[in-house]
This record gives sequence, structure tokens and C-alpha cells, in this order.
Amino acid sequence: MDELSVHPLGETALCCALPAPVSLAQQERIWQLAAGLADVNGVQELIPGMNNLTLVFDPLRTDPAELEAAALALWAKPPRRQQLGRLVEIPVTYDGPDLGDVATHCGLSADEVVRRHTQGQYVVYFIGFQPGFAYLGGLDEALHTPRRSEPRVAVPAGSVGIGGAQTGIYPLATPGGWQLIGRTSLALFDPTAEPPSLLAPGDRVRFVPT
Repeated sequence: MDELSVHPLGETALCCALPAPVSLAQQERIWQLAAGLADVNGVQELIPGMNNLTLVFDPLRTDPAELEAAALALWAKPPRRQQLGRLVEIPVTYDGPDLGDVATHCGLSADEVVRRHTQGQYVVYFIGFQPGFAYLGGLDEALHTPRRSEPRVAVPAGSVGIGGAQTGIYPLATPGGWQLIGRTSLALFDPTAEPPSLLAPGDRVRFVPT
């Protein structure tokens, strides 16, 4: 079992972290740790990240040493079989400005990039970077492509991109450096909805070409 390290983040948070590499099994343990800590006295917020969990607490209601002990005790328990979340289909038009560059880098045709991207079995590892931005695990190794050397000042909302070993969708217009291969009209984040994010950790994603 991978060793969990716990260290403070200021006076009101702890970071529970695992060593690399990132894997679905690692992320499942992070989700289970978050679920186990959710009802611990003094815990205010639990934020899953890539191979880590940030635990925000009220220092007037609990002691960080006690929280660390609780996290380590939960981690020592045998992992449970994780039930993945919903299957969400994302319609994508594959006409992104970097599709040709990705194809060249990977030594594939653009059509083959699209085929492999739509055949992927993706799982939401965590939400980060901006509201509703889901980091997806499961990208075909043949499609791994470094981020752009010069990030764009503005990436349109709905852009589908590849950044290293991951793929994802920009929910909102923002600067960004991922390689853009397509776009979706589906809203990934709606502040008036409940929940506001379309995707959640553990959900499965399938890209459907349009």
C-alpha cells in the first residue's frame, strides 16, 4: 500500500499526499479518504487533487494532530471496491486549431487522433484549474502531447484539449496552454444549477464526434 504523507498548509489546512505516479487506483483511495473524513469534527472542506487531498478545518473546533491521526487511521484500512459515477457523453466537433499539430507529434493522421480520442475510456480524477474543469484519466498513450510552448491568451469555453497525458474541456473562456483538438456546445459549468459542475470526481466520460 502506498504511504500517505500529511503536512500542514498554513494554520487551517492539511495536505494528504501520495507519491507518483498518478493512477485510477490512487485516485479512488483519495475519494474514499475524503468520504471517511467528511463527518470528522471540525472539517470544513475536502478538496481532492491529483494524488492528494486538501483538508480545510476550523482550528477552534479541532486539532491538526488529531486530524492527521484520523487521516492516517482511515488510510490504513483496506480499500473498498470503488463504484464509478455516471456515464456522461460529451458531443465534440473535432476541428480544433491544434489537431494537425497533435497528429504530427503523434505520427498519426488527424482522423486517427479523433478515432483514438473518441474510443477512450475516461474517468474524472478531480475538478480544478477553474470551476467545472475536469482532469480526465485514461488518455491513449499514443495521444500524449506536450502543452503548447506559448499558451494562448484566450481559449474559448467548450474547447477540448490535450495536455501531456490528460485530456479535458475548458468550461469557461480563459488563458490556457493545452493543445486544442475540438469543441463542445455542452455547458460544463452553470453557477445557477445544482450542482453547478456537470462532472464530478469518479464520473465516466465518453466523447462523441459530431
